[in-house]
Amino acid sequence: MSSIQRDMSLTGQPPKSINTQQKLASVLGLAGLAILFLALFNVNFPNKTLWLSLSLISIAVGTIWFGKAAYLNKHEGIKNDGVYFKSLTSRGFWGWILGITMTLFYIVLYWFPQYLGLVKDGDNIGAIALFDPLSKFLSGNPASQWFLYGTLYTLAILAFGIKFIWKYRHNRYEIIRTCSVMFFQLSFAFVIPEILVRLNQPYYDFKNVWPLNYELFAGYKIDEFISAGDVGLLMLIFGLLSIFVITPILTYKFGKRWYCSWVCGCGGLAETAGDPFRHLSDKRQVAWKVERWVIHSVVVFVTVMTTAVVFSYLQANESANISEWSNLENKMVFMSDTQGKPINERILAAQKAGATSVVILNTDPNTKAPTLENTEGITINYFFASEIENKEALEKINQGKAATLISDRSEGTNLNVTEGQQTTYYDNLWLSKEFFVWFIIGLLTLVFAWVMLFKREELAKDAKYGAVGYFVVVISILLFTYVSSPGKLFFFDAYQLRKSYGFLIGAMFSGVIGVGFYPIFGNRVWCRFGCPMAAILGFQQRLFSKFRITTNGGQCISCGNCSTYCEMGIDVRAYAQKGENIVRSSCVGCGICSAVCPRGVLKLENDGMNGRIDGNQVLLGNDVDLMELMNSK
Repeated sequence: MSSIQRDMSLTGQPPKSINTQQKLASVLGLAGLAILFLALFNVNFPNKTLWLSLSLISIAVGTIWFGKAAYLNKHEGIKNDGVYFKSLTSRGFWGWILGITMTLFYIVLYWFPQYLGLVKDGDNIGAIALFDPLSKFLSGNPASQWFLYGTLYTLAILAFGIKFIWKYRHNRYEIIRTCSVMFFQLSFAFVIPEILVRLNQPYYDFKNVWPLNYELFAGYKIDEFISAGDVGLLMLIFGLLSIFVITPILTYKFGKRWYCSWVCGCGGLAETAGDPFRHLSDKRQVAWKVERWVIHSVVVFVTVMTTAVVFSYLQANESANISEWSNLENKMVFMSDTQGKPINERILAAQKAGATSVVILNTDPNTKAPTLENTEGITINYFFASEIENKEALEKINQGKAATLISDRSEGTNLNVTEGQQTTYYDNLWLSKEFFVWFIIGLLTLVFAWVMLFKREELAKDAKYGAVGYFVVVISILLFTYVSSPGKLFFFDAYQLRKSYGFLIGAMFSGVIGVGFYPIFGNRVWCRFGCPMAAILGFQQRLFSKFRITTNGGQCISCGNCSTYCEMGIDVRAYAQKGENIVRSSCVGCGICSAVCPRGVLKLENDGMNGRIDGNQVLLGNDVDLMELMNSK
């Protein structure tokens, strides 16, 4: 009796079920998750350190064991493994279940952490309490929902990273870059920031660069850096250097892959835990058009938000803007700028805000202390002092120690400051809000002019229109609101802008959609549609970078593996068939297209800028003058 093979597959049927070792590994991993699940329902574990260790080790060992059983008993090389036949990886029932589960987890994490066991004024309970021993060991503080998330995030990258390395063990590039993201996540994103907190230093993830780290220039963060002294100042300088020096240089030499595929935690999770879903990325042209407009709109949003936040912070540092809502209760106020608003009005404003006294510092030793002609209504003490003569005394006051300030007037008496006196300083920043606004205008104008003068031929027509439109709108609003209403840039309060960005982009897009929808939209939906860092690096990569993916069109057999597994939705095969270099803003240089190519058609390269975008479209049957081609080289 004969049987009929009804499918068209040349490679045989995909595995119908996982093997015995994978089943045992799954049980072990699920047992670790079960401990966390029980903790959610306030099960009291007598030894939290032991049970947390059992949970994390079980999850890690189960994941690694599963990967070992899946790949190490097979030959090295390309493994499709029936991804389109499995429910989990083909938007089937289990794929939707996983997507919904992860989405619900992110919703609870961001907006309802109390259900995870977070207690603001007391001891944690539930799952978060289970992580308290590890958090106290690293930072000395109880765990938060972000520590729980950071621990699981790091564990996922490490465990799935080993699984990824075994899957692509035939490719040296994949092994090295995966080890890189594992190292940066474990050290720079998880361990080092927690140790900094233990050392009473600001929490800082050194690999998180603006605009991905959109809170870098928030007022509270700048104050934290300044109050930390030299260490905090070095962190702030490093953050600025990362934006204006380190990032452009590395992108010029290596493309955006140095960050998106070698350093970034979002990319690290996408490449490791999200690897089984990379083929689900939308390859349609309409998705590419939506991607360009959405991601560049996010860049404009974060630029506007950051500009407004910094402007607001600089403005709040001016003593001329002290008001009755400045929250100066029981504080000694120091100010030094005497221009603009009369000093007596500033003292009255500080008095209404609850200040105990005001010290006017004279920063210029060659000028006399200002006079206060009108003292009507002033009931608090005010004092004039030379900043240079009182340098040591001011340092003691900043440290909370007692000190005596010497009067800047011959007829004045000295001022005794008691130990523990709370202080607030105004006018002590070297950067003024006026300089900052014009610096932003100049920087945006310079970048726009450079692109339009020297790189406009490399931009599509709609990209040119979009760039002009965004530039005109942002600059016009900035100039108009600065001249007419300097209290608010872009018509909105800076805090509300940052809060809106944090909700819409930082939470909804990067978390709920970006990771929760891995099984639905693919593993790089956040990097592709929402990450402003990826957009800025993509702009640099497209217009001034040595990186490209070269193709050998004569060797391409049009199998489609490269396009199928491109997580950024690029139709790589179309470039390969033409023998054209792949230079796309969205390409993160993961190298998977090269790793899954059975003919070695694709190669990641760094070379000169000449002829980088114009591919050598030399195929059999093309009318090509070979001598002209050789001479052009």
